[in-house]
Amino acid sequence: MIPDTKIWSDFRKGEPYALPQIYHQHVQMLFRYGKKFCQDDDLIKDNIQELFFDLIRTRENLGVTDNISYYLMASFRRKLAKSMKSNKFINYQSDDKEMKAEIVYSAEHDIIGKEESTYKTRVVQSALAELSPRQREILFYRFTCGFDYDQICKIMSLQYDSARKQVSRALKAMKKILSNGQMLLFLVFRGM
Repeated sequence: MIPDTKIWSDFRKGEPYALPQIYHQHVQMLFRYGKKFCQDDDLIKDNIQELFFDLIRTRENLGVTDNISYYLMASFRRKLAKSMKSNKFINYQSDDKEMKAEIVYSAEHDIIGKEESTYKTRVVQSALAELSPRQREILFYRFTCGFDYDQICKIMSLQYDSARKQVSRALKAMKKILSNGQMLLFLVFRGM
């Protein structure tokens, strides 16, 4: 498998293989990510398309990255927020700095995995449902996406200390909701 730094560098240089590889590896992830903020499939698809047009148009001026997923998610989030804000048919209730994601952890991909029982899935999902959308979002970035705190700060427009505190508070809230064994279940399956 080619490392992200090489693919991105080749894309910036105009290598023919790079753009299709980036697109095919990330388009479904971007669509699922967009669904966490907006239920308008066409708006999400349009913004993904615009994101890739912008990448092509500005590829020679793009910065270096070693994590293409992070780069695309951060860019897509800004683009989608701007689009949702300007779209009169979408009820956009967030302020300029904060677009709220409805992060829903699916049993198959994000929390337990296919091999775990329905009971364990319901326990963790019900605990996550008690968290605020912001807490679910920050846990999603930290544990599902594996982003470090600097990346979370950039994508959510937070200060470093604030991001760490929010993750800590979200985990403490989870701990209050879950028993010790159930919290261990969450931490084990999140890769802590």
